[in-house]
Parts: sequence; C-alpha cells; structure tokens
Amino acid sequence: MKEGMYRSYLLHILMVILALNYVDRLVLGLVLQEIKVDLSLTDTQLGLLSGIAFAFFYSVMGIPIARWADRGNRIVIISLTAAAWSVGVALCGVATGFLDLLLIRVLVAVGEAGCIPPGLSLISDYFTRAERPRAVSRYMLGGPLSVALGYSLAGSLNQHFGWRVTFILLGVPGLAMAVLAWFTLREPRLRRPRSRTLGIRVAPGSATPTDARSICKTLWRNRTFRHLLFSVSGLWFFAYGVLQWQPTFFIRSYGLSTAELGLWLTGIWAIAGTAGTYLGGEFASRFAPSDERLQLRFMTLLVVSFGALSGAIYITQNLYAAFGFMALGAFGINLIYGPLFAMLQALVPEPMRAVSVAVTYLFANLIGMGLGPLATGALSDALRPYFGEESLRYALISLSPGYLFCAWLLWRAGGSVIHDLQGVRDAQSGVIDEQPCRA
Repeated sequence: MKEGMYRSYLLHILMVILALNYVDRLVLGLVLQEIKVDLSLTDTQLGLLSGIAFAFFYSVMGIPIARWADRGNRIVIISLTAAAWSVGVALCGVATGFLDLLLIRVLVAVGEAGCIPPGLSLISDYFTRAERPRAVSRYMLGGPLSVALGYSLAGSLNQHFGWRVTFILLGVPGLAMAVLAWFTLREPRLRRPRSRTLGIRVAPGSATPTDARSICKTLWRNRTFRHLLFSVSGLWFFAYGVLQWQPTFFIRSYGLSTAELGLWLTGIWAIAGTAGTYLGGEFASRFAPSDERLQLRFMTLLVVSFGALSGAIYITQNLYAAFGFMALGAFGINLIYGPLFAMLQALVPEPMRAVSVAVTYLFANLIGMGLGPLATGALSDALRPYFGEESLRYALISLSPGYLFCAWLLWRAGGSVIHDLQGVRDAQSGVIDEQPCRA
C-alpha cells in the first residue's frame, strides 16, 4: 500500500476504534433511566456508575499504558486493550445489581485507557506539526461517529431488545476491529531507529527524561501545558456533568422514548459534531498552520459561546428550541478538539507524547468524567424537594456558567504557547525539518 493511502487507512481504522471506544458511555447515558428502574438505583448511584467508578480506573491505568506506548509497540497495545473493553461492554448486559455493574465498568475502563494516548502518539509519527490539527481532527471524527452508533443504533436496539441485549451486541464490533488492527496496522518503530522519528536528531546529553518523576516535572514547568490541562479538566467536568445526563433530562422533562431521542441526538451530534470536528482541523491547518496562539484565541471564543448555548438548552421550555441550541453548541465545541490535542503533542518531545495525553486524561477524567456526572446527580437529588421531576433541569442550568473559567485558561495558554513551543525545540538540539514518518 502506498504511503498516502496507508496514512489515510491508519486514520480511518483508528477513528472507528475510537468511535467504538466512546460508544458504550453514550449508551450508558441513554439507558440510565431503565437501569435505574431495573436495578432499583438512585441518581447518586447512577452518577457513580457513569462517573468516578469508571473514570478513576480509566485515568490511573492510562499512565502505565501510556508509558508502555512511548517505548513499545502501539499497535499491540491498541489491539489488546480494544479486545479487553469490548468483552467488558458485552458483560454489562449480564449484570444483576449495582456491585456487578460497578466491577464490570472497572474492566471496561482499564481497557478503554489504551485507546487514545497510543493512537495520538502513532498519528504524530506519521504527520508533521502543520498537518497534525487536520489529522487529529480526522481521528476525532470517531466522537461524532460514536454518537451515530450510540444513539441511533443503540436507541433502536434498546427499544426492541432492552438494555442488556444492547450492551452484549455492542461488544462484538470492538473485537472485530481489534483483530483488524493487529493484522493490518504497522508500528514505525520496528522499521527504523526511534531517534529518526519525524526527522528529529537528538544530540548527546539532550535525552528526554523517561522516569515518571522527571516527566511530571517537565510537564509541570510547561506553562501552556498546565493551562491546557486545567482547561480540559474543567471542560470535561461541565461537559460530562451535562452531557451524561442530557438523555435522561429529555426523557424526564419531555417524555421522549429512547428510540425517538436517539434519532434526534444522532442527527444533532452526528451532523453538527462531525462538521465541527472536521472543519476545526481543516481551518487550523489551512489558516493557522503552526500558529498555536491564534488557534487558542479562537478556541476561547468558542468555549464562551458553548457555555451560553449549553445554558439555553435547559432554560427554554420548547423542545425544538432546545435541540436547535444543542446543534449550534455541538458544532462550535467540536471545532476545538483536533487543534487542541494536536497542540498537546507539539508541546512535548516525541518520547513523552503518549504520557502527556495520559496525564491530561488522568486529571480531565478524574475531575470531569469522575466528578461531573456525580455532581449533577447529587445536585439533582438535592433539588428534588423544591423542583420535583424538573430538578435535573435546574441542576444542568447551574453548571453552564462554569465554561467561562475554562475559556479564561485557554486565553492564558495563548499568552505562553509561543515561548513554550520554542523551549521544546531548544531542548532537542540538532532538530531538522519535520517530515512524515516513511513506513
């Protein structure tokens, strides 16, 4: 296969694996109400299942897996972990109580931790700094694709067969993609000395730190990385706190069925989310290639707008207006993710790329995925004596202004990014022009 065709194939395979990696979380959000009734759970217990129970192990296990990915065979890692979380997703369908489901979600979390850090590191070996926003955005199209799978297909399956059969069936495609990746993708490190990756020549005495303590110190000294780390953590706290409960809100407040809601959410997130993800990388690579400061200024405006639109979804009492605000917000927020995660790869030396992503996910998931849904569920329970079945609406409204803090951190990152990018280049003496990995 020619190099250009292989790079496109690589992106498509990784994109589908990412979509399947995300889909079970969306399905869980879609069927939370049915699981609550079937297993007699509270909103706080549902928040634990969809939040901290999953996020803790997903985040913590991401660090050792990422360190392995920075030194080992990333294709093996992606394939084995994809098989592991696929089995875990299928096992969700046989849970008989809260404890069963909690332990199974831990297994899923450990497997899913091996998807994104190795995937982004692998992509960065095949695409230059200027190309990465576009390439990473193509990869992250797996997010909107997961919405199409999670809301339309799973919504229909759940409507006809129930939530248990839905989870069992959703585990099968992941196993198939794990096998396909194992046999068809190539690890470039097996074909040439690692020091030649991306054309970077490292002089003696300039080795990148590899022990955990030194890596953490290096990342912490990078001001832009710190700002992005806290911004992503905040974004995910509010995003997961809101989005994980969004299907339940529409079911409770508007009486929609899971099949009907699945069609609406698929149309909104698959179309608007796909367009935003695709165009975010396209705009960054075309109009601001290697200009991360300008990219961050634009991201700041997008996050402010998303916060306003997010609140409007729950303030309005009109179903169609709520869906309209959701579509605008889905388009805008997805513009930022490709350039943002491409930037994280540019801010660190090549041997630290997977770990930098894993550290970001450690904080973002523990704070965001872990505490966001739990905070929303607990707040909804606390407001129930005052607002009854509409308590979830007011819990979601109260979280929306938090996006302003995340936008401020992105603005701060824009003030230091040029200095920190130059610091990375200076730390790697003997750097020559980046070229895509020829494998």
